[in-house]
Amino acid sequence: MFFVKELVESGCLTSVPSKYILKNTDSDDHCILVKEPEPIPTIDFSLLTSPDPHQRSKIVTELGNACLEWGFFMVINHEVPKTLRDEMIRETESFFDLRGEEKRQYTGKKLFDPIRCGTSFNPMVDKALLWRDYLKVHVHPHFNAPNKPSGFSKILQEYCKKTREMASELLKGISESLGLEQSYINEKMAVESSYSHQLFVANMYPPCPQPELSMGLPPHSDHGLLTILMQNELVGLQVMHNGKWIPINPLPNSFLVNTGDHMEILTNGKYKSVVHRAVVNNKATRISIGTAHGPPLDTVVSPAPELVADHVGQAYLGIKYREYLELQQSKTLNGKSCLDHLRLSI
Repeated sequence: MFFVKELVESGCLTSVPSKYILKNTDSDDHCILVKEPEPIPTIDFSLLTSPDPHQRSKIVTELGNACLEWGFFMVINHEVPKTLRDEMIRETESFFDLRGEEKRQYTGKKLFDPIRCGTSFNPMVDKALLWRDYLKVHVHPHFNAPNKPSGFSKILQEYCKKTREMASELLKGISESLGLEQSYINEKMAVESSYSHQLFVANMYPPCPQPELSMGLPPHSDHGLLTILMQNELVGLQVMHNGKWIPINPLPNSFLVNTGDHMEILTNGKYKSVVHRAVVNNKATRISIGTAHGPPLDTVVSPAPELVADHVGQAYLGIKYREYLELQQSKTLNGKSCLDHLRLSI
């Protein structure tokens, strides 16, 4: 297996190899790319944790609207130090800068291997390879980390603890916005338990000589309840909103958060997971770091009874979180195709 980074650094690349050319990047998704970015919902995290009930009530409403209308929002004034964010980016870059043979020790084939490093999404079934190298680490309930670079493990553990805390507070606000008890989602999904699942995913998108022909990640939705994302200074994330692709250019020191498929299942479709993609550029390497937050792997996620109205009915089958991850990994990334397997006719 060769990483895209090795391909780019070989010095002989003037065009995209045919196996990386996607036949349907923009032309077949029938969606317009917005050239002037729309303002995206922004959540002031400090208000969400404020002791002032009026401030908290206001931001809970804003959070609910963001989940309802976008499935995506930006978080500012959070409690993750900038120094920690910067160190996490640097350590991630250092990992991808390791020699190929050092990274290949983590090229496991199994979905639940503690650490997996690879390229594309699932090269065994991908119709075209993606312009992306990745590192995936299961960091909770059991913490894992690569042994190189030397400072990676300590920074990773601290960073993931902070993002778990952020996810917990956001889920409290989301519960309230649904008219439920503040603790509802955290308790029902055991998010604050020692068994909850957190996956760290770092993506490297090297410069691409013909970015219009390839893709970092195709349109897809995420598993889990929430994904918390940060990136280096380069833009590349695009979110589907009202049938249009919206390029995202976050504020400095902010996080981007999107709702996942299991939020859609749990809320019986009220808060839908958002479809998004990663495009590449021909100038510089983009790094993105996401943490996916979900329940324990053996938890069956199904619509909350409180959100299944009599005149609507249950819209999704329940499924073990573990089984959903296996389903997603067995297929090519294609919009919300995995979630479609669980939809009920109502």
